[in-house]
Amino acid sequence: MVTRELKLKPTKAQERTLSDWLWYLTGVYNWGLRKIELDARDHIYYSKLGFQNLLADHSKKLGIPSHVIQGILVRVWTAWDRCFKKTAKKPKLKSVHNKLNSIPFPDPIPRARIKNNRINMPGIGGIKFHKQEIPDGKIKQGRIIKRASGLYIQLTLDAKHTFKVIETDKKVGIDTGFEHLAVLSDGTKIENQRNYLKSQERLAQAQRGGREKLVGRLHERIANQRKDYNHKVSRWIVENYSEIYCTNDNLKGQARRFGKSIGDAGIGQLRRFTSYKSENHNRKFGLVDSKYTTMICSSCWALTGPSGFAGLSVRFWECGCGAKHDRDVNSAQVILEIGLGSRLAPDGGGIQCRV
Repeated sequence: MVTRELKLKPTKAQERTLSDWLWYLTGVYNWGLRKIELDARDHIYYSKLGFQNLLADHSKKLGIPSHVIQGILVRVWTAWDRCFKKTAKKPKLKSVHNKLNSIPFPDPIPRARIKNNRINMPGIGGIKFHKQEIPDGKIKQGRIIKRASGLYIQLTLDAKHTFKVIETDKKVGIDTGFEHLAVLSDGTKIENQRNYLKSQERLAQAQRGGREKLVGRLHERIANQRKDYNHKVSRWIVENYSEIYCTNDNLKGQARRFGKSIGDAGIGQLRRFTSYKSENHNRKFGLVDSKYTTMICSSCWALTGPSGFAGLSVRFWECGCGAKHDRDVNSAQVILEIGLGSRLAPDGGGIQCRV
């Protein structure tokens, strides 16, 4: 699947229509959320298909296409399904501080609806968008998203995004962090741009001035910068290495201790991008347990390296065998050895996930 996002140029009337839809759909979302919660107390449960059809007769009353209402109810059902399976937290009601900002169009969108930089959407009509190439492939579904910078439509296409990769047998281990975004086992260090930290002063000014729209625009720009950079880094890695093994750090635990530095780096995003790009280009990708990787000497495999939080300040160290190490490069080399199966971790652990 490929997702392509188009910036919309709606008329004033279309903006009002979409704003009204978001208002009504917020009510639908909250109703569905409470209904599943209250009915579950009485041991009443719904199938996905059954729940999405509960408001089948409300389309004309709300002036919203029925499949859009169904898309919201499916979103509610999925949120509770993940909660019941304990893969996500309890979903929250939408409010002023937790707004519904997207309108789903779950049905396929025929290509005939896209002409002359206009896309014809049910109930809205033809909406202009900034000219952009749309890849070939069936458009499976769409979603209109309201952001600080305006309205966008996100199209999901049945296609695969590919790019040219180098024919190589090079293998690499990757140690991620926030001093450097990624350090490779061959000694390459990829800079952490720290977009959020660099923008903190401007954000603080906007927040003190009560300029909510500007604050939203700044946060959106930071997220876009991070996403763009991680796309470029992940593409470069996939282009140049045939086997890729990355440390599987506990990012939530690190965020609790180190705060915004972890979120600013976007390590989880980088791993996801590298994973799906590897799969699309027949590269091997694996996540390796990070336990002991900073302590192990990549030469003799002894646990002589720095450990604990006090050892985080130690960036270079020497093993008893005489090998001198850069902490991050050594860790990446250990990750590569475990990923390839050439060595076993001291606790017998190894690769956790492989593509």
